[in-house]
Amino acid sequence: MTFRQLLADSASGRDTVLTIGVFDGVHLGHRHLLGHLIRKARPNCQPGVITFSNHPATVLRPDHPVSYITSLPKKLDLIRSQGIELIISLEFTPELSQIAADDFASILAETLHMKGLVIGPDFAFGQNRQGNAAFLKEAGAKLGFWVETVEPLILAGSAVHSGLIRQTVTQGDVSTGNRLLGRPFRLCGEVVRGFQRGRELGFPTANLTIPPGMMLPGDGIYATWAIINGQRHPSATSIGIRPTFGLTERLVEVYVLDFSGDLYGQSIGVDFVKKLRDQETFTGVEALIKQVDQDVADTRLVLAHDEGATVA
Repeated sequence: MTFRQLLADSASGRDTVLTIGVFDGVHLGHRHLLGHLIRKARPNCQPGVITFSNHPATVLRPDHPVSYITSLPKKLDLIRSQGIELIISLEFTPELSQIAADDFASILAETLHMKGLVIGPDFAFGQNRQGNAAFLKEAGAKLGFWVETVEPLILAGSAVHSGLIRQTVTQGDVSTGNRLLGRPFRLCGEVVRGFQRGRELGFPTANLTIPPGMMLPGDGIYATWAIINGQRHPSATSIGIRPTFGLTERLVEVYVLDFSGDLYGQSIGVDFVKKLRDQETFTGVEALIKQVDQDVADTRLVLAHDEGATVA
C-alpha cells in the first residue's frame, strides 16, 4: 500500500493540524509540543500526530542500533492521553525515506486536509531532509497550510529530548530521566524462571524477559515499584550480570518486598525511582546477604518519600 493510500485510509474527513515525529518516550518536551498543537488546532481543526512504529535511524543508519524508551502500544496510549484525536502510526521504510519533500507535503494537504503543521526547530522530512521549516512555509503558501515552529522545552539549562533521556537512564541516572519524562521510567516484561539463587538466599526474585530493543537502565541496584495486576508494590531491582556467581548474561531481577504469590508467566511493570548503588562482586554469600538487607532498607526509605509512581 502506498504512503498516499495509508494516509487516505486513516483520514477522518475533517481539517487537521498535524505534527510528525517518532515521539519515543512522549516526554515533557513532546507534551510541550503536543499542547501547542492542540491549542492551535481547536476549535476548527482536528489535532493529529503522524508517528513511526520504528525509529528512522533503523533505516537510515542501520549500523547504529536504537533502544526504545517506550513500546509502540504504550507510546500511542501516551499520545492519546494528551488529547490527540487522530494518530497515524507508520512503518518508516526505505521507500518512505525517498519521497520528495514537495510530494510529502502535497500528500498531507490532500489526504488529511492539513491546514497547519507544528514542528520543532530541527524538523525536516522527505528525501535528503529537504522539507525543513523554510521549505515547508514556502510549500504551505501554495498548498494552503501554515507552519509554526515550537521552540524546545528547556529544563535545568538543557533541551528535553529523547536522546538525553536515553543517555541519563542508560548511565543509571533514572532520577534525572524521570524528571525529563515527567513520570517514572518503566520496564515491562514477562516473569520467567531463573537460577533460583535469590530464593536460596531468602530473597526470591522475579526474572523479567524484556522485549528486544527496549532501553535498560545501567547496571546496578534500584529502588522501584513493581506493577502487578494493576497494583504497585515496593521492590528492589537488580540489573546486571551477577558477577558474584560468575554469570555473564545481563539480567533484570525484581525482588518484590512483602509479597508472596506465583508470578511466573505474568507480565509486570517496573517503575524506576532511584539508583541505590553500582553492581558489586562479593567475597561470599554472607557478604551478599548483608548488602541485600541494606538494599531492602534503602529501598523502603526511598519509596516512603516517593510520590511520583503511577499504575497506569
